[in-house]
Parts: sequence; C-alpha cells; structure tokens
Amino acid sequence: MKKLLLIVLLGVFSTISALAQETIVKGSVVDGVTNEPLPEVTVTIEATQQETKTDGLGFFKFSTTPELGEQVLVITKEGYTTKRFPIVINEGETVDLTGISMDVDITGQQDLFTITLTDDELNDDDSGSDNISGLLSSSLDVFQRTAAFEFSSSFFRVRGLDSDNGTVMINGIKMNKFDTGRPQWGNWGGLNDVVRNQDLSMGLHPASHTFGGILGSTNINTRASSYREGGQITYSSSNRSYTNRLMAKYSSGLMQDGWAYTIMAGRRWGDEGFQDATLYDANSFFASVEKVINDKHSLNFTSIYAPNRRGRTSPNTQEVVDLKGIKYNEYWGYLNGEKKNSRIREVEEPILQLSHYWDFNEKTSLNTTVAYQFGKTGSSRLDFPGGKNPSPAYYQNLPSYHLSQIDDDGPDFTSAYLAQQEFLNDGQIDWNAIFQANINDNSGPYNTNSAAYVLYEDRTDDKTLSVNSVFTKEISDNILVNGGVNYRRLKSQNFAEVIDLLGSNVGIANVDAFSQVDFNLLNPGQVANEGEKYRYNYNLYADELGGFAQAQFKYNKIDFFVAGSITKTEYQREGLYKNGNQVFYEDVFNTDGEKIGEVEVLDNSSGKGDKLDFTGFGAKGGFTYKITGKHLIDVNGAYVQQAPNLRNTYTNARESQDYVGVSRGQNFPGVKLTEEKIQSVDASYIFRSPIVKARLTGFYTKIEDANEVSFFFTQGEVSGFIQETLAGVDKRHIGAELGIEAQVTPTIKLKGAASVGQYTYDNNPFVYLTSTSEDFNTRSEENDGSVVNDIYKTAIKDYKIAGGPQRAYSVGFEYRDPDYWWFGATANFFSNTYVDISPLARSAYFTQDIRDGNTLSDYDPNVARELLRQEEIEDYMVVNLVGGKSWKIGDKYIGFFASVGNVLDKEYRTGGFEQGRNANYTDLLEDSSGSSRVFAPKYFFGRGANYFLNCYVRF
Repeated sequence: MKKLLLIVLLGVFSTISALAQETIVKGSVVDGVTNEPLPEVTVTIEATQQETKTDGLGFFKFSTTPELGEQVLVITKEGYTTKRFPIVINEGETVDLTGISMDVDITGQQDLFTITLTDDELNDDDSGSDNISGLLSSSLDVFQRTAAFEFSSSFFRVRGLDSDNGTVMINGIKMNKFDTGRPQWGNWGGLNDVVRNQDLSMGLHPASHTFGGILGSTNINTRASSYREGGQITYSSSNRSYTNRLMAKYSSGLMQDGWAYTIMAGRRWGDEGFQDATLYDANSFFASVEKVINDKHSLNFTSIYAPNRRGRTSPNTQEVVDLKGIKYNEYWGYLNGEKKNSRIREVEEPILQLSHYWDFNEKTSLNTTVAYQFGKTGSSRLDFPGGKNPSPAYYQNLPSYHLSQIDDDGPDFTSAYLAQQEFLNDGQIDWNAIFQANINDNSGPYNTNSAAYVLYEDRTDDKTLSVNSVFTKEISDNILVNGGVNYRRLKSQNFAEVIDLLGSNVGIANVDAFSQVDFNLLNPGQVANEGEKYRYNYNLYADELGGFAQAQFKYNKIDFFVAGSITKTEYQREGLYKNGNQVFYEDVFNTDGEKIGEVEVLDNSSGKGDKLDFTGFGAKGGFTYKITGKHLIDVNGAYVQQAPNLRNTYTNARESQDYVGVSRGQNFPGVKLTEEKIQSVDASYIFRSPIVKARLTGFYTKIEDANEVSFFFTQGEVSGFIQETLAGVDKRHIGAELGIEAQVTPTIKLKGAASVGQYTYDNNPFVYLTSTSEDFNTRSEENDGSVVNDIYKTAIKDYKIAGGPQRAYSVGFEYRDPDYWWFGATANFFSNTYVDISPLARSAYFTQDIRDGNTLSDYDPNVARELLRQEEIEDYMVVNLVGGKSWKIGDKYIGFFASVGNVLDKEYRTGGFEQGRNANYTDLLEDSSGSSRVFAPKYFFGRGANYFLNCYVRF
C-alpha cells in the first residue's frame, strides 16, 4: 500500500514538474478605448510565422511550442493599428501578455481615397479605365498598397491584367458581373465604413471562400456582430468626382439577447467634378441585422441600396485638347443657363442577402448565403436619325477637317479658321438648336413624322439569384481544408428606351437610319414615345454552377497548398424584336422564270438562340519555404479554363443571335467559341526584419483563346455601324514587382515600389466584321486559310496590350508623430504606356481594295510600317501629398485626413485608342499626310492638381 501511494505521489509530482516546465506564450487583447475584449485578433511570432487568434473573450495561446530566444510578437486586426512586442522565450517558462490594448487605426481613412477612385471610375465602359484598386485596398503588402493608392490615378493594372481576373465577393457571394466579368463597385459605393472588413487573398495564394482569380480575391464581410460597437459621422469635400459627401454609421455590437445590427446612410453630390459637366448624385443605404441563435447557429440579413447617377466624360484627340484643355467634355451644352450632359450613367441595383453561420465546433464551420440582386443600369445618349451629328467635336466641325479639304488653291484655311473660332468660343452641344429642329421639322426616316433628335437610354435590367456555401475544417494544427459550391442565375433584359423627345410633339420612328429598315418587323411602322422601347430589345440568360476544394498545410519550415475547381456555365439569347437587318429572303420565280415575290429564309434575330455551354477547370498550388525567420521563398502556379464573359461571347447581341465564330447560322472557318485558358506562375523572395520588409516577385501569365468584341462607326468605301470581333487571342504578361519599406526611426518610414512588365499579344488571331451596311452582307464560301471576304488574319503578334503604364515606380516616406498627426509624400513615375491598336488595320483589310480583293496598287510596305507603328505615350511623373490628425476626447475620436493629388499639376495622358474609321492604307495615308490628322487617336487624360478632404467623428 505504501509503495502504491509512493508511486502515485511520484506520478503527480512528475506531472506537475512537466507542466511547470512547459513553454507557453499566452495573453489577451482589449480595445484601447472601451477596454472590451477583442476577438479574432491575429497574433503571430514573426520569425517562425506561428499564428493564432484570440477567442471571443480576447484570449490567445499558442498551441505549439514556440522557438526559444528573442522573438517579436505581432498583433494585427483590421481597423486597428498593428503592434509589435519584443519578447524572450525561455524553455519551461510562460510568457503572459494579458491586457494588450489596441488603438483604432486613425490612418484607416486613407482607403477613402481608394474607394472614391474606384467607385467613380471603374466600369465606365467607354472611359478606358479598368481599375482594380478596390481589390487591393485592404492589403498589408507595400506593393499592393502602392498600386491601390498611388498608381490607380494612372489606371495602372497589376501585372497588366483586367479586373475581371480578380474575384470580389460579399459574404461569399460573387459580385463580378456576367456581362464584363468585373465587379461593379458603384453597387456599394459610399459605404466605406461598412465594407472595411475584408478577407484578401493576393494573386495565386489560397482564398477562404473561393478558388479565386489569378489576381486574387476579396471577400467583404458584413456580419453585424463583426463591427465594433459605436458610430461615426464623416464629411468629405473633393474636386475629383463629387464635391461633397456625408456619411453616418452606427453599430450596436453583439447585445445580451443575441441580436446585433449595423446601419449606415450616405450621400455624395456635386454639379461638376474635375472635368466639365460631370454631375454626381448618389445615395447609399446599408443595414445588417444578426441573430445569434445559440453557440452553433447564427442568421444575418444584409441589405445594400446605393443608387447613383453621374455625368460621363469624352476621350479627346490632341487637337481638341490643344484647343480646349484636358477638362473639356464634348457631351454637354447649356440649356436654360445650366450645363446639361447628354451622357448620364445611372446604376440602381439593390442587394439582399441572408447568411447562415453554422459552427459545428471550434474547428469546423459551414457558412451559407442566399442573395438576390435586381435593378437597372442605364446610359443615356443622343439619337439623331433626322438631324446632323450634334457633337461639337464631330470631325467635320474641327479645323483639321477643313485643312484636309485641298483643292487647286490648297487647304481651306478660311473655313479652318472659322471652325477654330467657333470651337474655341463655344464648342458644346447646342441644345437650343436641337429643340428648334424638333419643333420645326418632324421628318425622319421614311419621311414619316418623327423627331429629328431624341435622348434615349441604353438599359440593362438584371435579376441575379446566387447561392454559396463554404465548408471549413481544421483537421489539425497543421492542416486546414475548405471547399464550397455556388450557383448563380441571371436574367438580363436589354433594350433602348426613349427618355426625352426634346421638344418634338411626335415620337421617333423605330427605323435604322443606316439601312432604312425597321428595327422590329413584329411591329412595323412603330413610332416610339417617351418611356417606350425602341432600337433593340432582347434577354440574355446565364447559369453558372461551380465548386472548389482546397487544402492548406503549415509546418515550421514550409507551408504549401493545393486547390481545384470546376464550373459549368450556360448562356442563351432571346430576341424580342425581329430586326430587319437580320431577316433574309430568297426570290421566288414562276415557271417562266419571272420573279413573283420573295420568301423569308432566315430570321437571325427573334426568338431563342443556341444554348452555349462551357466547362471550366482550375488547378493551383504553391509553397512558402522559410529559409530563416527573415528570408522566405514563395512560389505559386495555376492553370485555369473559364467561360468568356457575355460581352465577348455575342458579336452583336442587340441585333442578332450571332456569337463568336458563327454568323447567320454558319461557322467562320478557323474560328471557334471555346473556354479561355490561363497559365500563370509567380515566384517571390520575401525579407522581413524589425526594420525592413521587402518582396521581390517575378511573374508570367499566358492567356489563350480569348475574344474581344468592339463597336465603332466607319466611313470611306464602306460606311456604317461596325461590330469588330477579334477571335482566338493569345496574350503574354511577363514582369517583376518590388515593394520595400523601412522603419528607419520610430516615426519615419521610407517606402518604394516598382513594377516592370511587358504585356503583348502572342499570336495573330482572326478579325471579322459585321454591319448593317449592305457591303458586309455577303459572304464567300471560299477559304484560303486567311481571308474569307470579311474575315481576316491579323498581324498583331508582339504589339503591346493597352491599359495603363507597363512600368511604374514609386518612392516616398511617411512621418507619424506620437501626438497622432502624420503626413507623407510620394513621387510616382510612369512609362511604357501604349495606345490601343486597331486590329483591322493590321490585317489584309488594310492592304486590299475591299471591292475586288486585290492589293492596292499604290501600297508601299515601308510607308505602311510607319503608319502602323504603335504609339507610345510620353513618360510622366505625379507627386502626391497626404496627411492627417486625430484627437481623442474622452471615448471619442475626432480627426481629419487630406490628400493632394498631382500637386505639380502635371498634364498627362493615361491611355488612348486608335479610331477605327480609317483601317485602310489609302485612307490612313491620306489622313496622316496632313498638318493635323482628322481621325487621330483619342486619349484619356489624368486629373490636374486635385484634392480630397475628409473629417470624421467616431464615438
């Protein structure tokens, strides 16, 4: 018995001794103002990257034994200032850091600048912008932050890729549009304070809610209980897009009865931004309500409603800018003493979501969200079937046109001078003349009673149902698996609607002014009045079902992951009009060979078209090798097949059932609609020390079998509204990124970033045209492998892809004073920006007489080479300043943030495109031979000196 007792006591003492010798790092984190526990705070041992999170009571403890010796503990949480603590870990000892306080990040207002930019400029289809700064705004990586804050004003694209290569979600629901593949940031614009909670995955790294795009993913979390309790009122002033903004937000926090709510309202407005007549009128409303049912189940309802209207701006030739400056906008004119813009973009698409959070236990969860988005997007413009082009910058109104009219006495200098003076003194839409023309003359197409001018709107009314469910399982401390399924269904109604008859007392004939046939043979002779549809009317349907699975492994020396996805996509078009341009007939003859009539043989417009099916597969993986705590190697790769977006699937959905590779039910030889293929790889060297953080990345991306569909007017031997399809495009993106920052003193940080890339077309795809012009309405069945009447092989390989600078550099500093004021400055350099080329001009169309197919007799290949040289835009530098100050008064914060962009008022071009009107050698040579080109490229210009001021009270 004594021996048994002795054995038990020895066992107890041994256990106590072992526990006493256990090495532990633990602690707790609280809010610096309220002293409330902070959950979901990330705690990291910097050298080994061991990581844990605080629980609901703010406590944390590392489950694996940390490395001994001097270490740095990093405490991070979105919306709070990151803290770093040097600690010493000794074997068998406990490091207890109970009561760490975190302060709200007073510089978090910086992302207001980012959201302002993306909300205003993203998804403006004819602006040439395709900004992804919103995707990057929550990144902690210095390069990504620089790209978001400093490079965005130049429409820089990370790795030269469009924003449709990044996935944006709200509570796991994909917000990228079927039409363009891009997220429409305006749908939650003005709600900055409630879209800050973001889970960001950069590039090819693993994501928590989706497989993601090759640019990464962002998931915006609007769960009511995730917001810090309290409120905020914000006022902003700017001369960029809007002039005033007012926002108010309040969060209840999780209350004792299990309820939580967050509400927010905002308004942005202004008669004019930096460019002329760019009105801005936007309201924003947000509500999120959560009920915690028990420790396993919670329901959250989110509603977002952010209607907005804004005036659009025109791209301009250098001739126009030389006469009127970079603020000039051709879309407006004075009416009753006020500026009236003819191009207004209006977005009104509410979002409703219901989310269910199911925590099986601490390591297993299932989150499911059902969402419904509906509403309208509209863009207005002038239609003038019975009048002359009302644009003041129409080519025949400019001096260059008159200088090109050469007779025996030379150029018409007199008319050129008069045109110059007229444009200088006015140069805007003459609304009074338009109203007068409608009052005096109502003769339109077919000489029927019809308005000469109307203001109409291109409308898209989308209804999207989405379901997403994500399962996450922490198998062990080292292994995390997650996967999900998602479904989206779209019904998109597309039509044109008359919104203003501009003084006419009759409607407008629903007739094509080019071909003089009815837009809708189901209702011939229609005259449309205000609020009625005309020109085109069709539905697009899209169904997408997908799933992904992912496994992540974390160990002391290496982390790695693998992921896979599969997506099934289906498109279909339903024509509600029977367009006269898409109905074809055959002559009928009697037995004597006399024509007695004709019979319809093809209706390529009305009814439901073919169902188009795509199956996309994706696979990616990567690893991070920790050479030491300071030196890491990160390598990732992916192969993705994906469906093309709707815009690049149908060649002219407004008129016909045609899609890429198919015209009037016939296949174009050599062209096939298929999934896009993307191969991408990147490798990074990462250095981290208490003073310096740096990342150097090399990347390579190859895109194959992409399509690009564009629309333009052309003149010359063939005139009309042309649809140009570039089919089977390959692109290559190769380059390197560098981001570095150094905390040289406790208050001064130096930072720098660079992106050096080369983004080019990597093959010679096909280009073909469709048009209402009779000259394009015949096709040959012959095929020599390169040209079939209106299909051509291009020669665009190695031409540069347009879309912002391919090289960008930034250097700057930040000073943060202990008294909570700070300022910073950056100098940003941009180069290798190229004008978007006309593929048609790089095809046999350029060299041939389109009437007989023979090579032009006066064609000179040396001259042609110079004519087709891609224009490179001048290099430029932009200097930005930023700063702010905050005060803590009791439990409240009061502060302001201000930025001055382009402080040196540098005038620069951010991009441009060649006009498609002269894609023929003879026409282009004639146009380029004059003192000033009539159809010169059109450019987009950056803003001059501009400011943004933000003041707030947080309580």
